[in-house]
Amino acid sequence: FQQPEGSHLGDCPICFLPLSIDPQKSTFMGCCSKIICQGCAYANTLRQREENLEPACAFCRHPLPKTQKESEMNKMKRVEVNDPFALQYVGVKHKVEGDHEKAFKYWAKAAELGDAIAHYYLS
Repeated sequence: FQQPEGSHLGDCPICFLPLSIDPQKSTFMGCCSKIICQGCAYANTLRQREENLEPACAFCRHPLPKTQKESEMNKMKRVEVNDPFALQYVGVKHKVEGDHEKAFKYWAKAAELGDAIAHYYLS
């Protein structure tokens, strides 16, 4: 078995293995806008259960949101600081809601900041 060279998503910021292009094999952390592999997410969940800890982000240790509203607020904080992945995520949300102009705006900004997925959506 040989690890692939990498993907457009880069490496997991915890174990530094290349992230899979399959979205089911990685987890987006809304608090810090990091994408971590399922292995690191699972290891973090096990550690939290064993040590009776509150659920927290595997990367930044920020407590996980308890409600959907809190989760959306975290993502919007990341948008405010021009995080490319958060901008791309909000663009997708606007497209699903039917607001294509806002989606284009967010994707253009994310692409300008180097997000490969935003480039794909704009093509």
